[in-house]
Amino acid sequence: MAKYRKTTHSVSNLSCHIVWVTKYRYKVLTGDIKRRCRDLLMQICDSEDVHILKGVVSPDHVHMHMEYPPSLSVSELVKKLKGRTSNILQEEYPGLRKQYWGRHFWAIGYGVWSTGVITDEMVQEYLEHHKEMPNSNSDNWILEGE
Repeated sequence: MAKYRKTTHSVSNLSCHIVWVTKYRYKVLTGDIKRRCRDLLMQICDSEDVHILKGVVSPDHVHMHMEYPPSLSVSELVKKLKGRTSNILQEEYPGLRKQYWGRHFWAIGYGVWSTGVITDEMVQEYLEHHKEMPNSNSDNWILEGE
């Protein structure tokens, strides 16, 4: 059974898989830098009320499967993860600052895929069920197959 986040006005279970890479795909996330990066990511997620379901720090990229609150957008979360880790890692490891002369540790962009407990087919079935209900005002929303 899925664990839901419940607030006064919402119930949610939002999860996604995010991937981002180091600039130039340099393999710098090794040893102490890798461990520090992992620790920073866990601290940031904890401070943002994000639950890490699974995460991997590879030499040139990061994978994270996480569950997040509806008040936080994925783009804002990635901005915080990449920005804070970049600043702190370059501050604590001066060699990185020399290697990344523009102070840009991560490459521009990221990949994100939604994950969850329901499939597209389940949503379609649910909507079809409501379309067929008597006294339903949902007909205004059905665009295909009317």
